Amino acid sequence: MTAQTSDKIPVTVLTGYLGAGKTTLLNRILTEDHGKKYAVIVNEFGEIGIDNDLVVGADEEVFEMNNGCVCCTVRGDLIRVLSGLMKRKGGFDAIIVETTGLADPGPVAQTFFMDEDVAARTRLDSVTTLVDAKHVMQRLDDSHEAREQVAFADQILLNKTDLVDEADLEAVEARLRGLNPLAPIRRTERARIALDQILGQNRFDLDHIADIRPEFVNPAHGEDGHVHDEHCDHDHHHHDHDHGPRGHAHQDDICGISLSLERPIDGQAFTRWLDKLLAEQGPDILRAKGIIDVAGEDRRLVFQAVHMILEGDLQREWGPNERRWSRAVFIGRNLDEAALKAGFEACAA
Repeated sequence: MTAQTSDKIPVTVLTGYLGAGKTTLLNRILTEDHGKKYAVIVNEFGEIGIDNDLVVGADEEVFEMNNGCVCCTVRGDLIRVLSGLMKRKGGFDAIIVETTGLADPGPVAQTFFMDEDVAARTRLDSVTTLVDAKHVMQRLDDSHEAREQVAFADQILLNKTDLVDEADLEAVEARLRGLNPLAPIRRTERARIALDQILGQNRFDLDHIADIRPEFVNPAHGEDGHVHDEHCDHDHHHHDHDHGPRGHAHQDDICGISLSLERPIDGQAFTRWLDKLLAEQGPDILRAKGIIDVAGEDRRLVFQAVHMILEGDLQREWGPNERRWSRAVFIGRNLDEAALKAGFEACAA
């Protein structure tokens, strides 16, 4: 991204299933003495239950809090609400948009690319998903929205960890990684986390894609000797069927597929393959990110996609001692791993 992104307001899309702790987190943002001016866009004020003593002034649908933050509701048009916020004096350090507990965060994330005025003044900082450590396994079995929220995340807050023992937490984390190998997982209790650890993280910036952790992409490098879900691990899904409600065989198996190649890639062949893939399977590809070693090019090609919206850029040069290899992660529904692997490898120069 160019330097001009620095004066755009960072936006965090906050998602998570009902009861995961979003309201607790939003209340902290609106009431804590953190010295920042945040704007929070929620679906319903009622859910947040704003304490009237903390409200300094209310103007139509915007409530101003005594710590300088504001809270407003989205009734229908997110773009209109954002435009209204951006006209307010003094600006904001960040905007947080809460999606309903049943929403797919994809369309909200796309707003920040699709609408020119919004894109000119804001930048998507991250999709942050809250997960309830105690109930998430059941949610992932019976709710495709819960799976999509995890699959879309740039970072995951694994909340209510005090209600679950360590062995269960590890099992939950392994399952979350199978759905989304890209998002770091942070454990929290009562959504307590320093706000600067989740807001303003620049996780949507192409520069940050370097954070694709090689041990997920190249399972031979697993930190714990386990092969990390490189495949949509089929045993695991049978296991789901045994425990999930009958009749809930996953119609929309979401998983993360990691691809890597040690040889340089033909840039044009790769672009054609990726364009075709997104045109044909875009609705099922929730997220994709990658760093590509293009033949004859000293800089790294970095790309990411949200459904069919693709952005890519040649970034910094490969370092003199840096391992030059291509790696990409696709997160989506019913992806054909063998076909993806064959298509990717066919782009070798």
